[in-house]
Amino acid sequence: MRPLVLDLFGDADTLALAEHYRPASGRFGDGRLGGAAVLGDLDALAALCDRPPLGIVLGSGFEGAPDLMAAIAGRFRLLGATPEAVTRLKDPLAFADLCARHGIPHPTVTRDPVEDRPAWLLKQAGGSGGTHIRAATAGPAPPGAYFQARVPGRAHALSFLADGRDLAVVGLTEQWCTPSPRRPFRYAGALMRARDEEQALPPRMVDRIIDAVSRLVAATGLRGLASADLLVSGEEWWLTEINPRPGATLDVLDRRPTPLLTRHIAASLGRLTAIEAVPVDAAATEICYAATGYAPMPPFDWPAFVRDRPRSGTTVARDAPLCTLFAAGPDSAATREKLRGRAADIRARLAQTEGPP
Repeated sequence: MRPLVLDLFGDADTLALAEHYRPASGRFGDGRLGGAAVLGDLDALAALCDRPPLGIVLGSGFEGAPDLMAAIAGRFRLLGATPEAVTRLKDPLAFADLCARHGIPHPTVTRDPVEDRPAWLLKQAGGSGGTHIRAATAGPAPPGAYFQARVPGRAHALSFLADGRDLAVVGLTEQWCTPSPRRPFRYAGALMRARDEEQALPPRMVDRIIDAVSRLVAATGLRGLASADLLVSGEEWWLTEINPRPGATLDVLDRRPTPLLTRHIAASLGRLTAIEAVPVDAAATEICYAATGYAPMPPFDWPAFVRDRPRSGTTVARDAPLCTLFAAGPDSAATREKLRGRAADIRARLAQTEGPP
């Protein structure tokens, strides 16, 4: 397969793999996806092929733009969730109602003013990466936003492939945040434990979670690689949302002989195939956010464990994602330790390029 890529960053490793690339309009995190410009860019990419593209895999950001998804689907086959499935899963009140009808624990949501504001969060409908989550504000939720009741627990995610009727589990990951003053719930990284390691959640709880997510797949016709975000506290768990697309844990999960992209395409076309055994080693990734702005990014010899490498000469804003770090090891403790060491190594190397203020 020869990938054609349209995105905001044009990272060095993306360009090394892409048959053709076009930069997308817009800016990371501003919620504007370019509208008609996206359609024009996709048409221009497709025109560079010697045959019609197999289809298009959408990344993050489109959950809040089902109309744009539908417009894209009018030109290309979507490999993944349909706009209709995304609408049902990402409308916060509709999703809460769906969970209630299927007996699935889910935090209470509302758009009305909340009295005990410290007990609530403000979220953007269709938001991703945790950067849109804030403490609840006074009055009704702003347009496009909603309040969600705070619940205790640690963050986990169940990644799965769906064919519109059923699912096949890809893996269970543990997740964590790296707060900043303006973004207290900013996503940082994820870890998948080793095959022979004690798993993060008891098997009976995992079975209940899989059963719950299976019912949502059947109810919405969800297809492709997706994930269910969870908060777990003791014997209790809550499903906070479904991400109907390949997500940030892809590098942790995609370590089997058959690439997940192959399985994503098959599941999107209605075929679930057997998944190979869980990898022996643990693996983890973490986003390294820019401690300072780079305008331009200096020349830098990125180590092999770095993904999403910004090209020299490009601009990286302060607190924006700079790169993604990857580590693997015999167990989760060793892997997290290796990840911390690699993060410190990258920050030290970058500091050497900055020079005096």
